[in-house]
Amino acid sequence: MTPSEHERVANQVAASRYRRILRGAVAVLIVVAGICYSSWLLEFVLPLEIDPTNSFLSQLDEPGAPYGWVFTTGDTVSGALLVVAGIGGLLLFARRRYSTVGWVALACFGAATIADAQAPLQPESATDSGLFPQLHQLHALTSSLAVFSIFIAMMAFTVAAFKYRRWPILRHSGLWILIIGSVVTAWMLIADNLSGDYGLGIAQRIQVTAMSLWLVALGVQVAVAERAGRTNDPASNLGHR
Repeated sequence: MTPSEHERVANQVAASRYRRILRGAVAVLIVVAGICYSSWLLEFVLPLEIDPTNSFLSQLDEPGAPYGWVFTTGDTVSGALLVVAGIGGLLLFARRRYSTVGWVALACFGAATIADAQAPLQPESATDSGLFPQLHQLHALTSSLAVFSIFIAMMAFTVAAFKYRRWPILRHSGLWILIIGSVVTAWMLIADNLSGDYGLGIAQRIQVTAMSLWLVALGVQVAVAERAGRTNDPASNLGHR
C-alpha cells in the first residue's frame, strides 16, 4: 500500500469515527430532550396549588404562575435540543423517505415546543374559548403544531423501523408508546367537545408522558444502533449512510 493510500485510509477511518461521535451526540440530545420535556413532573414536588385532574400543563407556566420559569426553561431546552438533533439527523443519516420525514418532524416539534414555551397560555384563556381555539390563542396554535409534529415523527420512525426491519426498540416499546399516546389523544379530542369533566388533565399528562418516553426510546435506539453499526456495515442500519 502506497503512502497516499495509507493516508486516504487513515482519513476515512478518522471521518468514520467523527461521524460516529456526532451520531452518538444526536442520541444524547434526544434522550436529554425527552427528560427535559417531562419537567412538568416537578408539579408534584414544588409547592403548587393546582389539581392535576382538571388542569392543563400550560397553566404551570402561564404569566404569574409560581415557578413558571422552571417549566418554561424545561420546555425551551427540550425544544432547542430537538431542533439540533433533528437537523443533525438529517445531515448524519441517509435520506430514506420515512426516516427523513421523522427527522424533519422532530425538528419541527422542537421549534413548536420553543414557541409554545415562549408564548404561554394567558390566564383568561385557560377556559374553553369555543371552536378552533388556535384562532384566538397563539399558545393553542403552537401546542397543536407541537402535538401534530411529534405524532408525525413517531409514526414516521415507527413505519421506517418496520419497513427497513431495523431499530427493534421502536418496533416494540416505541410502538406501544405510540398506541397509548394515540388513544389518550383521541380521549382528549373527544372529551374536549363534550360537557362535563372527563379527566382532561390526567389525559394530557399521560399524553405528554408518552411523548417523553418515546423520545427517550428513540435516543436509546439511535445509540444502540450506532454501537451495533461499529461491527456491521453502516449502510445496513436504518437511516445510516
